[in-house]
Amino acid sequence: MLRRQALTLGSLLLSALTLGGWNLFRHKGNSPLLLSARNDSDGRHYAVGYRLDGTQVFATEVGQRCHDIVNHPSQPLALFVARRPGTESYLVDLRDGRLLQTIASQPHRHFYGHAVIHKSGDWLYATENDTRDPGRGLLGVYRFESERLVHAGEISTHGIGPHQVAWMPDGETLIIANGGIRTEAESRVEMNLDAMEPSLVLMHRDGTLLSKETLAQPMNSVRHLGVASDGTIVAGQQFMGPSHESSELLAIKRPGQPFVAFPVAEQQLQAMAHYSASVAVHSELRLVALTAPRGNRFFIWDLDSAALRLDAPLPDCAGVGAVADGFVVTSGQGRCRFYDCRQKTLIAQPLELPAGLWDNHLHLA
Repeated sequence: MLRRQALTLGSLLLSALTLGGWNLFRHKGNSPLLLSARNDSDGRHYAVGYRLDGTQVFATEVGQRCHDIVNHPSQPLALFVARRPGTESYLVDLRDGRLLQTIASQPHRHFYGHAVIHKSGDWLYATENDTRDPGRGLLGVYRFESERLVHAGEISTHGIGPHQVAWMPDGETLIIANGGIRTEAESRVEMNLDAMEPSLVLMHRDGTLLSKETLAQPMNSVRHLGVASDGTIVAGQQFMGPSHESSELLAIKRPGQPFVAFPVAEQQLQAMAHYSASVAVHSELRLVALTAPRGNRFFIWDLDSAALRLDAPLPDCAGVGAVADGFVVTSGQGRCRFYDCRQKTLIAQPLELPAGLWDNHLHLA
């Protein structure tokens, strides 16, 4: 059951929590706010915000299950985006969890779980599906008017079944992970597994296509993205082919280079069970992290050398995000954890957050 009361570390104060003399929850001088979607044991859906010391800031019940979260660059607002094929996303006040607006998808559209906000704070772009032409990828374009979002148009993602959208470091170029799978309205059933068209697209935010690249395996659905400060893009895949086949589930596009498979050993590929969930890049430490909930594994690699830094069991591992000196990981079944990545040997530390029922993504605001 989702806890409704704030959790603390007892008599220990945040400022006194250290790991080897380091403030465990330091993040740009403050404790970050972990935003995620959660369910409870009765199947109700929540948009939640917690400090990493376990303090609950809010747990707001919402009508539909959410997926990823994006926060406004200058206002205390965040959009909790509906999980595919949801038709409602939720604009929440980060100070108290107050639901400011329920954003309904446009007619013949549904959300795909991800969105980004332009650095100006004026525009939001959300991945959406055209249900009259199932799978035709769109970005719904929304304009902020004070504490509300107004639909202002849409642009093509130049592909099928878009999932995550992210910014390049310039803040003007959009990255689209086109999953390549056609789905009908109100359905998660794949319609075109024999003719998938996954792709990685770079486009200007006015819709101008800059590049479109594919991987060698056409049944590798490109899903989730991590972006380094130097423009390196990593993408996690979900393999939709036969269970007896092996497929590479992490890919990389370095600046000026093509989109190719990231070199992952066969042992780790087998452990992923054909499915990756969240991807995060730590630009300062030059690391990439990946959750594989079906395989109950969490991985970290060196972004530059591709050396494996961590292969750890973690039941139904879900969202992952970079903090000052490592990564925070949530779980659908077990404890949330922090991994200190400053040394050669990575150190795992359980977090005093509610255990289990976390959705596949987290966002640190």
